[in-house]
Amino acid sequence: MADIVDVAVSNGSFGTLVAAVKAAGLVETLKGAGPFTVFAPTDAAFAALPAGTVDDLLKPENKAKLAAVLTYHVVSGKVMAADVVSMKSATTVNGQDLTVDASNGVKINNATVVTPDVLADNGVIHVIDTVLLPK
Repeated sequence: MADIVDVAVSNGSFGTLVAAVKAAGLVETLKGAGPFTVFAPTDAAFAALPAGTVDDLLKPENKAKLAAVLTYHVVSGKVMAADVVSMKSATTVNGQDLTVDASNGVKINNATVVTPDVLADNGVIHVIDTVLLPK
């Protein structure tokens, strides 16, 4: 297998996420030992944000804001789909909680998990259809 960053790169659906991880300086972190659980928005999820949002976040002067958004998609530990369904919330690396609703599929805040349990050497990726924005 490969680490979370390499799995995301090879998947082909996460070009925007990978560019954002690079711009935020989080590549080495997500290549680290982990384990990490990443709720990974697809390129289509980023494209659904208001026009200019992604370009604005990728500017060097917004690096801290971008890092806050990205770390809101990461939970420490390897949380598999079988574990997620019994959870009501999860604390992200940025310190804020995500709401978990498994009553009809799995929703993380307002995002639907479209592909669970994409394994990596240092954790797991759950593909989501919406970018999660911290409060």
